Amino acid sequence: MAASSSFSAPLVETAWLAEHLHDPDLRILDCSVVMNFRDDGTYFFTSGRENWEKGHIPGSQHVDVLTELSDPDSPVNLMMPPMEKFAEIMAGRGIGAGTRVVLYDALNHAWAARVWWMLRVCGFDEAAVLNGGWKKWQAEQRKTSTESVTFPQAEFVPKPRPQLMVTKQEVLNSLHNDEISIINALSPESHSGKVQHFPRRGRIPGSKNVFCQLLVDPKSQAYIDRDAMRKLFQPTGALDTGRVITYCGGGIAASSDALALTLLGVDNVAVYDGSMSEWTADPATPMETEN
Repeated sequence: MAASSSFSAPLVETAWLAEHLHDPDLRILDCSVVMNFRDDGTYFFTSGRENWEKGHIPGSQHVDVLTELSDPDSPVNLMMPPMEKFAEIMAGRGIGAGTRVVLYDALNHAWAARVWWMLRVCGFDEAAVLNGGWKKWQAEQRKTSTESVTFPQAEFVPKPRPQLMVTKQEVLNSLHNDEISIINALSPESHSGKVQHFPRRGRIPGSKNVFCQLLVDPKSQAYIDRDAMRKLFQPTGALDTGRVITYCGGGIAASSDALALTLLGVDNVAVYDGSMSEWTADPATPMETEN
């Protein structure tokens, strides 16, 4: 079978994937993690591999964003690993020139979007997030599997796009620049400072809030339509400025906001990799809360 055409958007539908499951150039990555809640309402994440082993989209491989695709040498959790390491992991999954990748997770797309964004940072564009993810796939009673698959080792050659991932210093330099919009993908309660999940309460000064969860339809589990997305982002100025930086707790939810902005045709978007985990750990960085 000949390879199919390139993805025209960062999202693919479940019906499309069901038809293309056996395309020889297709690789499917399950990026799921498990969200665990403590008694005090706070939460933490653990690997989704065990759930993947119990059932997954046929032909998919699990990739552990918490360990494999995070830098173990960084003091900040969930930082993107060195590009060479990321390339090695992708190549081992059979991903490289001539392949396409569909990414999904079992939560709200953010983990899949994170891997999609990291692929973009490495210059790999033949990737898309499954709209609705594992939840929609199951709701539609599509085929599942417990089998593991492997693919021949590929050659993944990074073509770095450092402008897609910004550092703390770059965010500091952006604070008083009207041509740059900073968007917080965390909840309104976290953004306002009403609840505290990090060492310091509040948000990056001047940042606006588009909660990543609002980008997902609670019934279909798919992303909301583009007109609805546009209404969420319009008041923030993100659709009209020269550059947008998204952030959250650790660069995960921020990737979902970045994907949505890309869908809306905003092409100068960057994710702040360290996000609030790094920002709030530094007492010198400014914070803002609701009065």
